[in-house]
Amino acid sequence: MFYTLNDLFAKLGLPNSPAEIDAFIQKHNPLPQAEPLASAPFWTAEQAAFLREARQDHSDWAEVVDELNCLLRD
Repeated sequence: MFYTLNDLFAKLGLPNSPAEIDAFIQKHNPLPQAEPLASAPFWTAEQAAFLREARQDHSDWAEVVDELNCLLRD
């Protein structure tokens, strides 16, 4: 299955319109290179656990989580 950023934000319980996603990225960018995505202070414990597991398990969500990770580092 292919997930989009809109799907990921909805899964995380965050507003998921394109404008809201852009605003989130602008607000939290740039995330320090040394800080793992799931360790960022703006996630809830549940959100962080989901992000961590998605990448570790190479789940269907891994690609879009990696995309978000890259967008927060630009």
